[in-house]
Amino acid sequence: MEHTTVIHAEGLTRHFGDTIAVDRISFDVQAGEVFGFLGHNGAGKTTTIRVLNGVLDATAGKVEVLGLSPNAQGPALRRRTGVLTETPSLDDRLTARDNLRIYANLYDVPQDQVQSRVDEMLALFELSERADDKVGEFSKGMRQRLALARALIHQPELLFLDEPTSGLDPVASKQVRDLIDRLSEEGRTIFLCTHNLTEAQRLCDRVAVLEEGQIIALGNPRELGDQMGISLPLEIEVAADQINAACELLSSIEHATDVRARGSVINVSGLHRTDIPLAIERLVSTNIAIFQVTPGEASLESVYLALHRDEEAA
Repeated sequence: MEHTTVIHAEGLTRHFGDTIAVDRISFDVQAGEVFGFLGHNGAGKTTTIRVLNGVLDATAGKVEVLGLSPNAQGPALRRRTGVLTETPSLDDRLTARDNLRIYANLYDVPQDQVQSRVDEMLALFELSERADDKVGEFSKGMRQRLALARALIHQPELLFLDEPTSGLDPVASKQVRDLIDRLSEEGRTIFLCTHNLTEAQRLCDRVAVLEEGQIIALGNPRELGDQMGISLPLEIEVAADQINAACELLSSIEHATDVRARGSVINVSGLHRTDIPLAIERLVSTNIAIFQVTPGEASLESVYLALHRDEEAA
């Protein structure tokens, strides 16, 4: 299957005087992908979004977004992208409907489509019942949903989200994550900046980990876990009368740190992905009946912590 590259960055660099905010980063984002840009505050995530969207010029490097140069064609590019900033500004004096109308007009949505587009966004983000209330009366979660609706009012091909659940309570955060899931299912390309590793693990197809302006890891969570040698949980269901023998065999595998049985299911901790075939082979070679094998995934938190241990040791 052929993929369309939506973002291409090669050696992207941005300086502010003598300060290097983004340092020679390279990556591609494919159409329909949710691409996570991970890092703590100050790592360079927001600066990268501003460069990719043509708000800031790159100091050096090659950047292409939707086939356009952000440096040279910023205004044209921004008509095809949507941006949700970490602290979106909405006009509290106006209603939700009027906030959306203003942005629809700003982005040249055809006049005969403005009303239907506004109504569509209000319905999508479950704001129809509050459409004619002033935004100053909205909760933070409602404001974030409205800001996301505003970013989508002109049907952008690419959506930049900068810490979309920052400061939200658990219920509002889940609502925003569910909306991102829905947009992804519709095939929208999403560039997601976050320091929330659990959120990134759930939402992203691939991630780049940024540290002091540099990408220190790039791939999907499974690839990164394998590269870092992160251990995986493994669950194996065997014949009930063979539990003890199976546990003894699994405990003999080099990386196994904990083997526990519950009924006919054995949970093994500490194994690497490459250990799983060996575990199965040992059980099969001794005629232990295996009914099911369920490997877990390395958490992004484990990957992130391992990366930072390596950085500190270097």
